Amino acid sequence: MSRSARSSRVLAGLLATAGVAHFAAPRPFDSIVPRALPGRPRTWTYASGAAELALAAGLAVPRTRKAAALAAAAFFVGVFPANVKMAVDWRHRPAAQRAVAYGRLPLQVPLVLWARAVAAGADKAGQPKA
Repeated sequence: MSRSARSSRVLAGLLATAGVAHFAAPRPFDSIVPRALPGRPRTWTYASGAAELALAAGLAVPRTRKAAALAAAAFFVGVFPANVKMAVDWRHRPAAQRAVAYGRLPLQVPLVLWARAVAAGADKAGQPKA
């Protein structure tokens, strides 16, 4: 298996795990949904979980990998406000919990870059060998 295919499978696994978590234990996700969003937080939690599962499925299939990877990069940017809300909400918690909340913020950058790299790898995988 190529490094690119392995990377896409690991990213798919991460997204699938997160997606399942949104359905298995939705309450923590509900709490970080920005208040400015319309509707109920649970609806956003489930929608986010479904999106993560769909992205994972798309990444697992070579034919849809590039589109899914680009969509995953956009998704990681789109959920950034929830991570900011968590950091703000947790600013008075014990140091270890604050570290987790604040540490999630810069982690969005490598996630976006990883998804973009998977998309680029999908481009290369689809090109004929010279």
